[in-house]
This record gives sequence, structure tokens and C-alpha cells, in this order.
Amino acid sequence: MHLGKQIRLERILNRNTKRTIIVPLDHGVSVGPLAGLIDMRQTLSRIASGGANAVIMHKGLVRCGHRGSGPDIGLIIHLSASTSLSPFPNAKTLVATVEEAIRLGADAVSVHVNLGDENERAMLEDMGRVSTIAATWGMPMLAMMYARGPKIHNEFDPDVVAHCARVGMELGADLVKVSYTGDVGSFQKVVEACCIPVVIAGGPKMNNVREVLQMVEDALQAGASGLSIGRNIFQDENPQTLLKALHGIVHDGLTLDQGMEILDRGI
Repeated sequence: MHLGKQIRLERILNRNTKRTIIVPLDHGVSVGPLAGLIDMRQTLSRIASGGANAVIMHKGLVRCGHRGSGPDIGLIIHLSASTSLSPFPNAKTLVATVEEAIRLGADAVSVHVNLGDENERAMLEDMGRVSTIAATWGMPMLAMMYARGPKIHNEFDPDVVAHCARVGMELGADLVKVSYTGDVGSFQKVVEACCIPVVIAGGPKMNNVREVLQMVEDALQAGASGLSIGRNIFQDENPQTLLKALHGIVHDGLTLDQGMEILDRGI
């Protein structure tokens, strides 16, 4: 592996556990300024203090969240975009380059592909091009792979999710983010078919934090390398404490109940 890529990956994946906690903050482009994404410096401070390994941001948001103090955190620049205002919200287009990410001090880039969408061909072409350029610069690439389109009846179907992960891996991603299939056994098959780290998405806002911790614990048991969860973290009443609980489960081997004890104590 390119030494530069290895060094950058170690800023995202804990070099001891080989796992990661990523918090996406790219929602402002797709759905607007959500609660939790207004005061970006405050949000970044809470996320970094809670023990997250990295955040995902669009290029223009970096200036809003850069802090001159406090704990550091890995930076992944998201290169794909679409908005909920579009008649084709699942058709992602490239809005940034690997070179821009390098100039911003990024540790990795990410691309989003919706398999099954009518625009799948263009998104795969974009991903292939980014993969080639990223490899040239030694820049890790995270692929967000989902199944969304006319032929997709269940985007959480284990075979469909495994297909998504496999496409990301085969087209050059260094990490792949996919939906959790709902149980340990089926997600284990997704991980086994993918020779790169697999992280789970958070999906819609959940009813309570125990559901979040349970999903993460189950995914880790299935062999996942961590999580990439946005709204269920940055919209929590106390994201810093939630992240401490997640850090305990992901990196320190705590159980679900031990994670809940951290939340109950509010430390």
C-alpha cells in the first residue's frame, strides 16, 4: 500500500483496533440546515471530544467547522451531491475533486453511489475516475453504496447489500459504507464477501439510543469495522456522551449494557 495512504487511513481507522467511528455532517446539501448542523464549531467540538475518529463534510463546510484548539479529528471530504429538491434526488454528481480535498487537509474522500438508479451508469463512471485519481495521490476513498431504484424492492435485503459492498470494493474503495441488514447472521455474509473494512450507515433517526448501540454491537459481532452514523449522533441531546458510549463499544470492547451505563451517568 502507498505509504501516504496508509498514514491517512490510520487517522480514520484506529491503528490498534482497526475500527472506526465516522460522523457524516454532509446533510446540509441534501436536505438543508438540520438541527445539529447550525453551529458547526460547537458540533465538531462535541464530536471530537466524544471520541469519534472522523467526520464527513462538503468542501465549503470545512471553513465553518475548523477549530484552532481542542482534540483533532480525521477529515473526509465528500465529493458527491444531490438535493431533496430535485426530481432525481438519488442521482449523485461530483462537486469536488481529490486535489481540492488534499488542499483542505483531508485524510480521505468519499463518493456516494445509488445502485439501481436510472443514473447508475454516470455514478459508477464518477466513482471509477475518483478511485483512479485517489490512488495516484495515496488518498483513501470511502464508498457510500446504497440500492435505490425502480428494481429495488428492499434496500436492506442481505443479497442486495452484499452486492452494494462488493461493487464498492471491486471499483477501488478502501472502506465501504452500507445499510445494516437487521441481524448478525445476514450482515456477516455481507462482510465476508468484502475484503476491505465495512462500516454501517445509521439510516433515519431512531427512537432511542439503545437501538443505536444495539445495532452497532450487532454489526461489530458480524465483523463490521465500525460505523458511519450522522443524524442519530449529531441530533442527539448529548452527542458527546453518546459518542463516548459508542467509543467504548467499538474500541474498548464494552457491552451494550456497559455502554448504556455511560449514557446513564452522563459522563
